[in-house]
Parts: sequence; structure tokens; C-alpha cells
Amino acid sequence: MRPTIGVFGSANLDHVVRVRSAPRLGETITGRSYEKVVGGKGANQALAAARAGADVRMVGAVGDDDGGLAIRSVLNRGGVDTSGLATKPGPSGTAHITVDENGDNSIVVVPGANAEVRSLTDAHRAALAGCDTVLLQLELPIRAVVEAARYAHGAGVRVVLTPAPVVPLSADQVALADVLVLNEHESAELSGVAEPRAAAQALVVMGVGVVVVTLGERGSLCVAAGADEVVEEPALPVRAVDTTAAGDTFAGCLAVALAEGQDLRAATHWATCAAALSVQRVGASPSMPDRAEIERLAGSR
Repeated sequence: MRPTIGVFGSANLDHVVRVRSAPRLGETITGRSYEKVVGGKGANQALAAARAGADVRMVGAVGDDDGGLAIRSVLNRGGVDTSGLATKPGPSGTAHITVDENGDNSIVVVPGANAEVRSLTDAHRAALAGCDTVLLQLELPIRAVVEAARYAHGAGVRVVLTPAPVVPLSADQVALADVLVLNEHESAELSGVAEPRAAAQALVVMGVGVVVVTLGERGSLCVAAGADEVVEEPALPVRAVDTTAAGDTFAGCLAVALAEGQDLRAATHWATCAAALSVQRVGASPSMPDRAEIERLAGSR
């Protein structure tokens, strides 16, 4: 049975410029290419989860501009239910992304309509009700994200939080996450502990059920409440072309695997394979693999 996953998060139109190397402060350079693609951590995770085999409901906001139409169209074509995606007067969110020849990126986000999602509405609750899992990030106003986490937590819906861009959270707010998926920098910021394994363990002590710390080329590590073992998953040896949506692909696919009943080790491996496929392709939403591709790579390892 296909799991149902709600995503309460941002939806942007990405403006992507590819360069040989990123410009230094005050420097003007010539780009190699420019394109517009749908992104935002919420929309990225929604598309990743849908392509991985879940029924997905996107909850958030876009503007009443061409960007909003493009975002909604791409999500709909990707099999994502956008009935919970409101249209607000004004511009949609945008992200301005520079990608160098090594696939590394720098990003400036202008929230646009995302900033208008200030609290949880009845329409939001209706969209999230009955989901197996809710995916959250921190590109919407924090008050609304915390409210959504509390609502889902109280309804017995698994909460998967990617705390990016990272902001200070209280221990009570952190504990609303059943699964915390974050990178090394974010784990240090939330826990106050620099070493990733110790940071993950500190976050579990705060009340999180499962903490997954992604470590880039070093793979990832997972710590679960009540478990003595630290699950370590190596990265796959691939040549990265664009890492823009790798973390969102990982989080979306991990949520699907866990909702389907895979254990933590198998789910982490599955999500790692999905992320490895995504970094070999250009763009955020266009880079995300479908279920058959993930299963082929996961089965070959």
C-alpha cells in the first residue's frame, strides 16, 4: 500500500546560473548557462517522495505570478496533490543559485509567498490529516512550522524535520521531530556539539526518536533512541554534477522508505542511493530519480 506523505514547506522558482568557479566578492564573471526550474525545500521533498512511490500532498503557498503557475504545474505533473497549496497576491518564492564545475553551489532565497504562511489554517490541517508522515523544513515562518509539527505530533503522524536553513530551536521544539534529518553543520548548531556522532546522540537525548546526520562524501550516520548501535552508511562513489537537491532527495526518499516499514539501515541505504542518482544530474526537481531507478541501484549494492 502506498504511504501518504504531507509536505508543509516552501515552493520556489529557482534561477540557476552555471559557472566555472563562483565569483569572489566584487568580481563579475561570465556564466556558462542559465535556467529556471522548480525548487524550494518543500517542493523538492514532495517531488522526491512522489517519484519514490508515495501519495504526496503539498501544503504551502505560491504567488499569483507566472512562477506560481509554473510551480503548481510541475508539482501536478509529478503526481503531487496541490489542493493545499494556496495562491497569495504577489510574487512566488525564488532561489538564486550559482553552481560551479564541481557541482558545488551557493544559494540566495527570497521567500515571496512562502513568508505569508504564518500559521496553520483549517485547510492546512485538512490536507495533513490522515497522512502517514509529515515532512517539514524551516523555509516557512518558524511559528507555522512549529504549529504544524505540534498538530501532526498530536495526531500520531510521524514528523520528519529537516532544520534548514538552521535557526535556534528549543529542546521542546526539537523533540517534536520523530525523525531529524540534518547535515553536520545543522547538527552542531542545534545540539551545541561539534562531533557528528556525539551531536546526534545529544539530539536523541532531547527527545528525538531518530537522528540522521548527512556527511556529504563521508555518507551518513543514524542514531535511534534506545538503540546501542550507530548505523553508518557510506556514500556511493559518483561524480557530482549538481548537489542542489541531494539533501531534499535523501529526506523525501527516507520518509517513503520508513513509511513503508523498512528498518533504519535499509531505509538509509535506499535514500543514499536516491541522493547519489540526483547529484549526477542538473537542477533541483529535474534531478530526482524515480522508484525503479532507486531500486535498481539499491539492489546492486
